Amino acid sequence: MGEKVFYGKGIRRIKKEDSELYDSIENLDKNVWNANALDYRTQKLIAIAISATKPESSSFLKQVSKAKKELDISRDEMMDVLKVVLLTSGMQPFNKALEVVNKLYD
Repeated sequence: MGEKVFYGKGIRRIKKEDSELYDSIENLDKNVWNANALDYRTQKLIAIAISATKPESSSFLKQVSKAKKELDISRDEMMDVLKVVLLTSGMQPFNKALEVVNKLYD
C-alpha cells in the first residue's frame, strides 16, 4: 500500500540518528500488517476504528484518506466502522470521526 509512512513526529530523526531502532520499527510494521488470518483491508478498518477513538483527529484523517484512496474503502464501510466506535467508545469519538468522514466523502 504505497510508500511506508510512520506518523510519529520524531521518526524521521530516528531514521537519521538510530538506523537500528528505525529498522526494528519498520520490521514491526511489516510483521503487524502480514497477519495470518485477517486480510490487509480488514486490518486497516480495525486501525481506522482505533484511530477514531483518539483525542486528536489528524491520524484518523490520514488513515481514512489513505484507505479511501488506496483500498477504495466506501462510505458505507466507514459508517459500519463508526457504528462500532459509537458502541465501544461513545458519542464524542463517533461525532468527531463522523465530521472527518463527512468531509472526505461529501
